[in-house]
This record gives sequence, C-alpha cells and structure tokens, in this order.
Amino acid sequence: MPSALSADEPTDRLDVRLAAGPDEIAAAQALRYRVFYEEMGAHPTEATRDRRRDVDDFDAVCDHLLVIDRARGDGPDGVVGTYRLMPRAAGEAFGRFYTAGEYDISRILADGCRFMELGRSCVDAGYRNGATMKKLWDGIAAYVFEHDIELMFGCASLPGTDPGRLAGHLGYLYHYHLAPEHLRPRALPHLYVDMELAEKESLNPRRALAELPPLIKGYLRLGGFVGDGAVIDHQFNTTDICVLVKTDLITDKYRSHYGRNVRDATSEV
Repeated sequence: MPSALSADEPTDRLDVRLAAGPDEIAAAQALRYRVFYEEMGAHPTEATRDRRRDVDDFDAVCDHLLVIDRARGDGPDGVVGTYRLMPRAAGEAFGRFYTAGEYDISRILADGCRFMELGRSCVDAGYRNGATMKKLWDGIAAYVFEHDIELMFGCASLPGTDPGRLAGHLGYLYHYHLAPEHLRPRALPHLYVDMELAEKESLNPRRALAELPPLIKGYLRLGGFVGDGAVIDHQFNTTDICVLVKTDLITDKYRSHYGRNVRDATSEV
C-alpha cells in the first residue's frame, strides 16, 4: 500500500468529493472506527466491535464528504478523511438532529436560516496535515456555496472526560467565543457542565487558542462561536462543545481562498 502523505508532498494525489455509494460510506465508517475507537479510546457496543465500523441512524440521511488519496485507490480503498454533512431539510425530514441529543438547539431552529449540521469528522493518522485539512475545508466550502448555507453547527470534541483538566480550554471558549444569545445553544439540563472554570484574567488568549485541537481552532478562525455548557460523552471519551459558524463571518483570507477553489471543488462534490 502507498505510504501516508507527508506534510511536504504535493497534494494533487488528494481529491475531495461526496461518497458515491454504500461501499464508500462503509469505508468512512471504518475510518471513524479506527480513529474513534481504536485510537481515541471510545467504548464500542458489541455490534460496533463485531463490524468494526462506527454506524448510527444518521448515516443514512447525511451526505458523507470524503478525502481520497488516489495513490491508494479511487474508491473505498482511498478514503483517508471524512466529514458528515446534513442540510436542514434532511434533518427536518428525518425528525431530529444529532446535536439535539446533547444541546437545546431551538434558537437555531427558530431563526429560520439555511443551515447544515456537521459531525463525525476524522482523518487517518498518516494524513493529519495541512494538505488533508485543506481538502476537507475546500469540500465544505463548495457544499456551503452549492446549497446556499448560512450557518454551520455541530458538536466538536476535546479529549478526555475530566472538565477540570480542560478548564483552560473551556474557560477560553466561554469568555472569548460565546455565541450570540439569539442563536446560542445550551447543553441539556441533565448533561450541562459549566464552562466558566477559569477566570478570564487568568487566561492567555493566544496560547489558549494555539493549544486547542486543530478542528476547533479551524472553526474559531472562520469566525466560529460556541454554545453554553459542555457535555461529557463517556462513550467516546470526550468532552463536547457545540460550535456554530455563520458563513457570512468567514474571514477574508478564507473567502478569497474559497473563491479561487470552489469551482473545482464543486465539480467534485
């Protein structure tokens, strides 16, 4: 099998597009299993362990964005990154949103905006570099433009289930990136964990941002916000936050970048 992609290799062997059928969705689920369960220590059910794929009810109604390394194959064998996308209409037809299992999203629903829910993002260990993340964001940007999305939201994770050890992360997010009240999700009462665990004056914002996981950092650099309250996910061994990104707040740098690349990415997505 071809080697993983190093940071200084050309990226023309990577494609981004939506999954074309069940085999490619299964490959994304297998990648999620390797990352979430084998690498990050999530606790699988017996059925999940037997099939070695991370599967839930939402997979059937979502679009699955894939990064494919053509050197490994043009189809399922080439899947090295994935993101799950669900436009508002699909979630409403299905009757629920994944995030609503942890957060009250009624303010988002009441807003009437065109949104999509993001989730289940992961990248193969050998491809965690700027090249792969660029492809994922190119694909998301193309999807946003094609579907005229105004707001993106979903659960993002910090590693571990001890809020005290994450006090700096949670405090920084609460003090510097809390969502506007009219859109702000709030963790469900029985799951709510206070994020205000560190005084604002004790935080070094630049260092706190730098120490966040790359995915959350990427959301914030796109002008993202977070909801009120964290949620401990014992199954996945994480502490979750709800992230929102209004697409009209995308920075000039990213907007310019998307403008140059969206036509090519859209043709694949």
